[in-house]
Amino acid sequence: MVNAVETKNVENEYIKRHHMQEELLENQCSSRLVKHIKAPLHLVWSTVRRFDQPQKYKPFISSCVVKDKKLEIGAVREVDVRSGLPATKSTEILEFLDDKQHVLSIRIVGGDHRLKNYSSVISLHPETIEGRTGTLVIESFVVDVPEGNTKEETCLFVEALIQCNLKSLAYVSEGLGADSMAERV
Repeated sequence: MVNAVETKNVENEYIKRHHMQEELLENQCSSRLVKHIKAPLHLVWSTVRRFDQPQKYKPFISSCVVKDKKLEIGAVREVDVRSGLPATKSTEILEFLDDKQHVLSIRIVGGDHRLKNYSSVISLHPETIEGRTGTLVIESFVVDVPEGNTKEETCLFVEALIQCNLKSLAYVSEGLGADSMAERV
């Protein structure tokens, strides 16, 4: 049985490997969020890696179109954001995708929102949760603080969006896992 200290050490090792950012500029903030999902890594990754379908688990996205239909590094997607957020569109580029290490990185390069120079990295790692196969998900971001906002306000806003996305990812992935188990019976 893994204890809390060992779990934190494992998380820190993954953070060093995939989420260490360069020194922040004066007008930037960053954070890292962790989610433990009770579903096998391959199921979670099958949802996360779909750069062309972020709306599958990101509830604030209503639709997505990938230019040139290529799902490779450098691909650009146009995302429509659901009402209720201070934006309607976002243009994002796939900066990194590694199917072996289960790491994906995007950068927002345009849109009608206030998040400028936003980039994020999401990495997935196998783990055991309550004796079953699970997935440790770590997402980090760096973003410029919009004029008129504080670093704390900006980080809290982005963290709330990511937490919502990760909660939805857990729900979707755990549902896929339940469906997979039902098919075996």
